[in-house]
Amino acid sequence: MATEGGGKEMNEIKTQFTTREGLYKLLPHSEYSRPNRVPFNSQGSNPVRVSFVNLNDQSGNGDRLCFNVGRELYFYIYKGVRKAADLSKPIDKRIYKGTQPTCHDFNHLTATAESVSLLVGFSAGQVQLIDPIKKETSKLFNEERLIDKSRVTCVKWVPGSESLFLVAHSSGAMYLYNVEHTCGTAAPHYQLLKQGDSFAVHTCKSKSTRNPLLKWTVGEGALNEFAFSPDGKFLACVSQDGFLRVFGFDSVELHGSMKSYFGGLLCVCWSPDGKYLVTGGEDDLVTVWSFVDCRVIARGHGHKSWVSVVAFDPYTTSVEESDPMEFSGSDEDFQDLLHFGRDRANSTQSRLSKRNSTESRPVSVTYRFGSVGQDTQLCLWDLTEDILFPHQPLSRARTHTNVMNATSPPSGSTGNSVTTPGNSAPPPLPRSNSLPHSTVSSAGSKSNVADGAIASGVSKFATLSLHDRKDRHHEKDHKRNHSMGHISSKSSDKLNLVTKTKTDPAKTLGTPLCPRMEDVPLLEPLICKKIAHERLTVLIFLEDCIVTACQEGFICTWGRPGKVVSFNP
Repeated sequence: MATEGGGKEMNEIKTQFTTREGLYKLLPHSEYSRPNRVPFNSQGSNPVRVSFVNLNDQSGNGDRLCFNVGRELYFYIYKGVRKAADLSKPIDKRIYKGTQPTCHDFNHLTATAESVSLLVGFSAGQVQLIDPIKKETSKLFNEERLIDKSRVTCVKWVPGSESLFLVAHSSGAMYLYNVEHTCGTAAPHYQLLKQGDSFAVHTCKSKSTRNPLLKWTVGEGALNEFAFSPDGKFLACVSQDGFLRVFGFDSVELHGSMKSYFGGLLCVCWSPDGKYLVTGGEDDLVTVWSFVDCRVIARGHGHKSWVSVVAFDPYTTSVEESDPMEFSGSDEDFQDLLHFGRDRANSTQSRLSKRNSTESRPVSVTYRFGSVGQDTQLCLWDLTEDILFPHQPLSRARTHTNVMNATSPPSGSTGNSVTTPGNSAPPPLPRSNSLPHSTVSSAGSKSNVADGAIASGVSKFATLSLHDRKDRHHEKDHKRNHSMGHISSKSSDKLNLVTKTKTDPAKTLGTPLCPRMEDVPLLEPLICKKIAHERLTVLIFLEDCIVTACQEGFICTWGRPGKVVSFNP
């Protein structure tokens, strides 16, 4: 194994890397895998996935780790940067026949030292609820595969719920289950609840309540991943048709959508405050999308193959106010965001939302996120002020751009805003003390400010084309010129079949749904390091380390700067 620096051999694996925070180091003794440590032959196998849970016990060693490798599922005590992994003593190990585990999720709400609820999805479509501490298998859902026969791609507990969970399949369907209910002995009959462009939601017709409670049909092709917003109110889905679609979970309304540059989207995650989403996929790009503005604000190019996982780092994401007497964000303030619970997100949302408050002093915001891909590379990215707020001069680096002038292009700009077919260039944005960004909790608020194409001297990206924004309250009645992703509020008057709205990529390119490469900022990674021999399938940010995993079945721990302690293996 080679360390950072030195030769440029193709197979050189990095064991450390440096960012502005300091040195991250791979901890070989903290590597988890199958007990024999033999690399797994991953041909034709489902991706290795990792789930964490903290049992909130008094020992200070409450972290538990679950991972799947081929037909096997393991459950270990996770000792992180503190102690070496003991692979000879898994708490639970299961080997499945005829099907493989594909994904899993712990219920953080109900976890205790005596019991934990773990959902496991399988390649043949079933979902199992197990307790790896009690070593019990309490229930099997979709056992006869009457609900869906396709592979489970993503399974997650509904935030704040002890009994509801959501399951996505490669069929493009998602199902809402309740652990208390049975699945029935015949294929379910459905009744349409709500329909919009490229999606439909059905309820299950039966005399007594049974699973699934709801069936979502989203887009075309596999639904590859979904993620709940930090407050649990919104659901982001990425599909093989290349679309990101964000829904109000309870309202079943489509909030907004985005199209990949090409190919399917494979992964999605939310920023800790719920204002931004990052996706990755078969276009080898990471794409940053604004939840409030429903538009692409940046793309990142660093991977040489498909991007398999994206994740925000809540411990390095920082908020700083220029007045030292007021709140200054630190890494610790974000530690509760790891599980993205409804209650846990509120305090950080309010801190991050100060960036947009007229009363607060100017705030500097930097979001850190990471990505791993089939190219075996880890990339880290910083999302900074000049990308997030291109219209506004930075508090720390004042520009000479005349943003007060609402009638002429800002000085230093080219003045030739990019337009999309059928759209005239919107006027520059009238300046005020606050930006037209609302907090994540105010998606229903009324902010009818039209975004303008303001060229900012802050960054090298001179002309961003922004589409007009309507009153957010009426967004469900509004369709953008080129968007196919907005729900009609008159749901079932006309049954527009979901399969009807096939999208020609050539028609979306250059629209707000999928801006051209030159129309949005292109991020470069802070670091881009080859860290494995096989494709990477896991990226998780913990307080004192980063966890990655590859298809060989090795789960690696990277100690954060200053967090590595010396221990005897």
